This record gives sequence, C-alpha cells and structure tokens, in this order.
Amino acid sequence: MNIIFLAIVLIAFATAAWKQWHFVPSEAQGSGPMELLSSGMVASATGAIELAIGLVGVLALFLGLMKVAEEGGMLVIIARLIRPLMVRLFPQVPANHPAMGAMILNMSANGLGLGNAATPFGIRAMQELDKLNPRPGTATNAMAMFLAINTSGVTLLPAKVIAIRAAAGSADPAGILPTTLFATVVSTLAAIAAAWWVQRYFPVGQATAHELAMARPWVSDTAAGTATDDAGPTAALLEDDRAYPAWVCWLAMLGLLLAIPATIVWGRAIAPWIVPGLMVSFLLFGWARGVRVYEAFVEGAKDGFQVALRIMPYLVAILVAVGMLRASGALDVIVQALAVFTAPLGLPAEALPMALLRPLSGSGAYGVMSAIIHDPTIGPDSYVGYLVSTIQGSTETTFYVLAVYFGAVQIRRIRHTLLAALTADVVAVVAAVAICSYLFA
Repeated sequence: MNIIFLAIVLIAFATAAWKQWHFVPSEAQGSGPMELLSSGMVASATGAIELAIGLVGVLALFLGLMKVAEEGGMLVIIARLIRPLMVRLFPQVPANHPAMGAMILNMSANGLGLGNAATPFGIRAMQELDKLNPRPGTATNAMAMFLAINTSGVTLLPAKVIAIRAAAGSADPAGILPTTLFATVVSTLAAIAAAWWVQRYFPVGQATAHELAMARPWVSDTAAGTATDDAGPTAALLEDDRAYPAWVCWLAMLGLLLAIPATIVWGRAIAPWIVPGLMVSFLLFGWARGVRVYEAFVEGAKDGFQVALRIMPYLVAILVAVGMLRASGALDVIVQALAVFTAPLGLPAEALPMALLRPLSGSGAYGVMSAIIHDPTIGPDSYVGYLVSTIQGSTETTFYVLAVYFGAVQIRRIRHTLLAALTADVVAVVAAVAICSYLFA
C-alpha cells in the first residue's frame, strides 16, 4: 500500500507540474494547475472527514444490531448453516467461528445493494478474523480472500443504480439486473482464484515483539471477558463443533440460490423492506434467545464511534491521493491514452473513465455514470448507458474498501489483497463488456 499511495501522489504531482510549466495565465483559463491541485487536496481531505463522520450513524446502527445478533448466537448459527461452502473458502477459520456469520451477513448486504449498511458487517468480520491473526498488522489469507470477494461480490439488486437509471428516464431501469449478476458472478470466481493462487507468493512471516504489543481492543476485550463472563449462546455454540445435518446445510444454500431469480423478478418490490426488516428480525431473534436487546444494541453502537475514529486517517490518505489524481488531470491523460486500444474491444472512450474511476472513488464514479446516462446523445438505454450502469453495479470502490476495513483493525501490510481485488475489478469490467455487447450492442 505504501508503493501504491506514493505512486498515485507522484503521478498526480508530475502531471500538474508539467501543466504548470506550460501554463500561461489568462482570464479564460482561471486557476493554474498547481492551484487546482492544492484545492483538490484540501477538498478531498475535508470530504474524507465528512465521509467518516457520516458513517458514524450507520456504523452505530448496524454494529448495535450485530451485537444483538452476536449475543444471541446468530453469527454462529449462520456460519454452521453455510458451513460446507465457507470451510472451503476459509480453511484457516474454525467452522463455527463468529467471523463466518459476519462475513456471510456482509456478503448478503452487498448482494442486496445496501451500500454503507454492509460496512459494519464487514468491519465486524475483520475484527473477528483479527482475533485469529498470528501477526498483528499483517493481513491473513482469510482477510485477503474476504476482501477480494467483498470487492467483487455477487450483486442481486443494485438498487441505487436502478434508481439513477429510472431518474434518467430509462424505459427499463432494472434491465441491468441480469448483466450485473453475470459480471459479478464471473468476477467473484476470478477473485477467489486470484486470492488462492497468489497467496503463496506473499508469506505472512513471523510476528515481531512490536507487532505483538499492538493495542487491539477488539481482541483484548474479548480475551478479558471470556474469563469472567457467563457463557452465552455464542460461547456454547462455539464449544459445540457438531455441524447441522448435511441436508439442512444444502437446503440453506439452495435457498440462497433461489434468492437470485426471486430478486430479479421481485427486486424492486423487496428493496424498501430490506433495512427495516433487518432491524426487526435481528431484535426479535435476540429477544427470543433471551438477549437484553436494548442494552446489547447500545453496547454495540458505542463501537461505531471508535471505528469511525480509527478509519479517519486511512480515509484521508487514500482519498487525498485519489483527489490529486483527478485534480491534476492525470486521469484524463490515462483515459485518452487507453481509449485507442479499448474502443475496438467494446469499451468506448465515453465509458472508459467509469472503468478507471470506479475502484478509486465511489462518488466520482456515480457522478460519471449519471452524467453519461443523462447525456441526450447517449441516454440510459443505449449500449454505453447499459455498460456504465453494469460496471457501476458490478465493481467496488476497492481502495476505499481496503482503507476502511484494514484501517478498522490497523492492518498496514496488506500482502496480496490489492492484487486479488484489482483482478476482480478488471474481470468485472471485461465481463460487463462481454454481456452488454451480447445483449445490447
């Protein structure tokens, strides 16, 4: 991550410096390249803090619900239901560990297009995975696999993209459901293969005394609590390593598969019910399991503020670097250079900025997509309109995800995570071009 961060900053600075050297001040041109770069840096830093503060409420809400689910044993129950699949994807994680359930909830939330609502589930999954981490500050194979799947995750309902297409006057705003599903399935398979293949070339290594001394409250609090707290439902399930009958597990996975066509058919009707339904179901589950739901919710919500504080420096670093890349004009130069090669392959110059910006900036990518589909010469139902909508719905803001999730557990050495995640992003774009060319070109 050090090399990536430094490279982005140096490319942006060099581009702005070159433009400044050839800049001739005039009233028509306005601010010079270096002034634009400076203002872009300040705006990005401010935006990073505003984003982190904006996440506090979402983090508090869903981490509170996660605490209720955890105390009721929901995470372990979910992990045991999907055990046959998860133990193959994450062989280093005990089959009944709460990390399994948290990861499944995160993947499910992403699949339903819940956006920021999926982030607290992912952060809890990272905290649980870090409890199994033999080298604090370094990503484990399970963390790398989880984030690779997270950035590529199968998307059943890209609700926000559908809403933007509807606002742009699309005759079929939900027409991207099959294209998005195809692209995300292919990219998820690529992410899993990439994470498995390259992990051998990035060994974890031995932990140093400094790393072992790192303050990790999400780990130390649990360790301290296990000696004094009464064993609750989660502890009892963890001690019981027996799996559910095979038919129960396969029935659960069949239900997940059946959710795919159900979401395509009834997705727009289901979408408004998802978040309220999650809150009601989590609280009722906790109450039925004997959890004091109000106290547990408040206890979990407290973590939202601490997590937001931990991720702020990471967000500032990555968003300032991305802001510099955009403000300097370096991104435009890269687009112009690549468009010559990508246009004959089905990725025209109009859509290329979308493919390049999506892993860097979620808000920037939404802005580009909105501008393209509102352009009267293109429109939402053209080939380019379907393509940019599919790319938006089938790829993730990779650098943001890595900054937030790794920042939440103070991971600095990310090993092969970025390589696997970017592989998934590239494959998602290729798959989006292929399916849109087949259906709409």
